[in-house]
Amino acid sequence: MYLGYLLRLDILVWIIAVPLVVLALFFIYVQLRNIHRQKRQLEYLAKVKGHTIEYDLVMKTMKLSVWRLDMPTLTVSFESDYRDMSNSLSLPPGTSLSVVIDHLLPEYRKDLDRGLQGFISGTLDEFHMEYKMRIPHSDRCYWGELYATVDQRDLNGNVVSIVGTTMRIDRQKEIEQALIDARNHAEESDRLKSAFLANVSHEIRTPLNAIVGFSEVLSMAKTAEERDQLVTLIKQNNAQLLRLFDDMLNMSKLEAGDEAANMASLELNKLLAEVADRFSEKATSKGLTLQTELKPVDPMPVTDRRRLSEILNQYVDNAIKFTDEGSVTLGYDVRNDSLRIWVRDTGRGIAQKDCNDHLFERFVKVDDFVPGTGLGLSICRSLALSIDGKVGIESEFGKGSCFWVDLPLK
Repeated sequence: MYLGYLLRLDILVWIIAVPLVVLALFFIYVQLRNIHRQKRQLEYLAKVKGHTIEYDLVMKTMKLSVWRLDMPTLTVSFESDYRDMSNSLSLPPGTSLSVVIDHLLPEYRKDLDRGLQGFISGTLDEFHMEYKMRIPHSDRCYWGELYATVDQRDLNGNVVSIVGTTMRIDRQKEIEQALIDARNHAEESDRLKSAFLANVSHEIRTPLNAIVGFSEVLSMAKTAEERDQLVTLIKQNNAQLLRLFDDMLNMSKLEAGDEAANMASLELNKLLAEVADRFSEKATSKGLTLQTELKPVDPMPVTDRRRLSEILNQYVDNAIKFTDEGSVTLGYDVRNDSLRIWVRDTGRGIAQKDCNDHLFERFVKVDDFVPGTGLGLSICRSLALSIDGKVGIESEFGKGSCFWVDLPLK
């Protein structure tokens, strides 16, 4: 009886224990599976997180923005934007595409429309363009570059969304424009130098031939009057030839920059009288009146006497050259903290369109039929800059010109 009781008790224990063991094993299995799934999720999140860090790093380095265009609603959303936000167009999610187009300059809207139509028709999978956008709440603009590609299509092949990037390229455009300007300047300089060499060879040959020819004829002169005329012609051509070489030497010195300005107080009235006296004979030979308008100057200007004298020599020489009748006048005016010294003539004058800084560039000549190298005014500008001054012109065609140089009164 006791043995039977034990057997029944053992069976009861097994009946109770087996389900408990099964339940325990099932619970352990479920826990292990959950742990494994969580481990995989953690590995995936770690991988995604690492990708996001790299992605953000690239975005920040390139200063890019990522946007998405929803085609059914034609709305744009910026997902990441690392551009210079102070001067860039940044819109809230779900902004209408028309708002973006309104900020785009009109000449670039056709290109954007062409890209959208290409995506819709299926002829384009990728699109690239450079554009100019108005800065919000400003009249200024900035340059941008856009790359776009199809993100999703529906079962019929229609475009559902487009994803793209934009970046600022203002600095790139500045460099491109600087390179274009440098190339154009180099081409223009090359053209001007070729013209200069051709012009100089002609300018040198003309007085040199005259000197050689008149020197040979001089020995055959029969009267003192003929001899004096030939000597005068030889002297004039000598002066012209020397002037030509002086211009080229002055330009070489200025470009080399080896000689420093000798700044000192200047007796301006005395200098202008000397310049007028130097060219009086040349002016008289053309029937012109060369005069000065002198007055007291206080304080006296501090400048390089030789360089200022060279500027005035160039001005007076040109004035006499381009004036057939009337007068050439030297004078000056005090203007607040500067002194304007000018040379005014009653010559043929210069058209308003030519009265600009280009006139003071090298090898530029208003009249190609008048002897000269086109260096004189360029030398004047370089000399003026070396003594903290600036040059300019006021002229009216047919009524004369006034060339001036402004010097600071220190």
